[in-house]
Amino acid sequence: MLRLTEIKLPLDHAAEELPAAICQRLGIKAKDLLEVSIYRRGYDARRRNRILLVYTVDVSVANEAGVAKRLAGDRHVGSTPDMAYKFVGQAPEGLQERPVVIGMGPCGLFAGLILAQMGFKPIILERGKAVRERTKDTWGLWRQSKLNPESNVQFGEGGAGTFSDGKLHTQIKDPKFHGRKVLTEFVKAGAPEEILYVSKPHIGTFRLVGMVEEMRGNIEALGGEIRFQSRVADFDIADGQVRGVILADGSRIETRHVVLAVGHSARDTFKAIYDRGVYVEAKPFSVGVRIEHPQSLIDTARLGPNAGHPILGAADYKLVHHASNGRAAYSFCMCPGGTVVAATSEENRVVTNGMSQYSRNERNANSGIVVSISPEKDYPGHPLAGIDFQRYWESRAFEAGGGTYAAPAQRVGDFLAGRPSTACGSVEPSYKPGVHWTDLSQCLPDFVVEALREALPAFAKQIKGFAMDDAVMTAIETRTSSPIRIKRGDDFQSINTRGLFPAGEGAGYAGGILSAGVDGIKVAEAVALDMLGQTASGGSRGESTEW
Repeated sequence: MLRLTEIKLPLDHAAEELPAAICQRLGIKAKDLLEVSIYRRGYDARRRNRILLVYTVDVSVANEAGVAKRLAGDRHVGSTPDMAYKFVGQAPEGLQERPVVIGMGPCGLFAGLILAQMGFKPIILERGKAVRERTKDTWGLWRQSKLNPESNVQFGEGGAGTFSDGKLHTQIKDPKFHGRKVLTEFVKAGAPEEILYVSKPHIGTFRLVGMVEEMRGNIEALGGEIRFQSRVADFDIADGQVRGVILADGSRIETRHVVLAVGHSARDTFKAIYDRGVYVEAKPFSVGVRIEHPQSLIDTARLGPNAGHPILGAADYKLVHHASNGRAAYSFCMCPGGTVVAATSEENRVVTNGMSQYSRNERNANSGIVVSISPEKDYPGHPLAGIDFQRYWESRAFEAGGGTYAAPAQRVGDFLAGRPSTACGSVEPSYKPGVHWTDLSQCLPDFVVEALREALPAFAKQIKGFAMDDAVMTAIETRTSSPIRIKRGDDFQSINTRGLFPAGEGAGYAGGILSAGVDGIKVAEAVALDMLGQTASGGSRGESTEW
């Protein structure tokens, strides 16, 4: 097949216009166009009055070789790549060892699934509960201010991505099309087929719940084992080699292959591996607030007269401002038509995040507006110092919110003027269990306050109304990414601990559902090759993997 890119058509084009445009691009007659498959559909909204749909398509045509030769100089026409997923190996009969995957977020879920599909029968350990039980606990915090530290937005089947917008796009390089494998498995599990071709696919929380359950069933049917409420408390490491894991209940699982896919909030696990001598280093992340506007304001600013068009859906945005104090302020995890949610995993702390359903039809748009921080400037001296930084400001937010898991909030007009807020205006905050109106400068670092006060008016030059007085800011957003990196080598193993495979967002190698799933696949492949006595490049390791 041939792949054609940059086919642009009007937003409301007729169905027959796409094949006609393909024929025109290829210089062929309609009868010679045998098959059309849409690989990607995005849109170009640079001219709001004339928004165009932009297609990438795979086509089958008569005399394909001749057409390809004739258009060899056209950079928008080429051969369709082979995107089919290929397993790197298969577990031999009688293999005694079982790999252990710690964590069942997107990374651990796909690491477990791929290992199961290759016959390795992984054991997946999840400290939280199954997704539906976990959902009840999460609502307990949102509705009744009751936190379960082991079952919440951060911990439990599906990971933090379950309570998010369910975004499925990423900017990572993916030459082997692992992302296609992720999307294909999601569709098999019940996701809408459109995620395979829309440019910014998303699923939403409610759909993710059923999909995670379906994927869990597939893993179990292939011989995998999933143990909920099984927190790993310690690691058996001797002579630089993992030999097993010890659970909080004192039980032990022997294995020489551990996938560490715990997510960015497993602070006790980070300390456990650090205490066992695993190489850990501090990494940059960002802190800030969630900001809410009427979704209609964002739609109009971004899409003009086409706001509300069913193909375009609720509009999003991506903003960045380089402040005069040397910090970058930018939008993060923008959730069109969504809500701000309580996302803490520790008692007496407040953390915010954003969430949307598939419909994205809530009245507010929300996004993180965060400011970059770094170990060198802000938490020097210890690999785990970023965790202490997070905890300090999360505790300050808890106090500023009144000490009840309500979140501190402030109207943008008051924030820019440096005065506390006392009530909401036209924008009603969506955060549950509720907000406490105050002055956010008491629970944000001074340099963050300074950068945000400079960034908000700058963002208003790009999106009219962004700095509106009644827009709501809710604090604090601290879990933008992991505060550490568990450094790994080309074989995906820890640089100083054989058999330990740091993976996903918690280890510092992903950001978001799709990239975490892709990393889970890569790590599963590395585990399989190591258990089969091969390196990632295909050479022998010269040691037995059966015991």
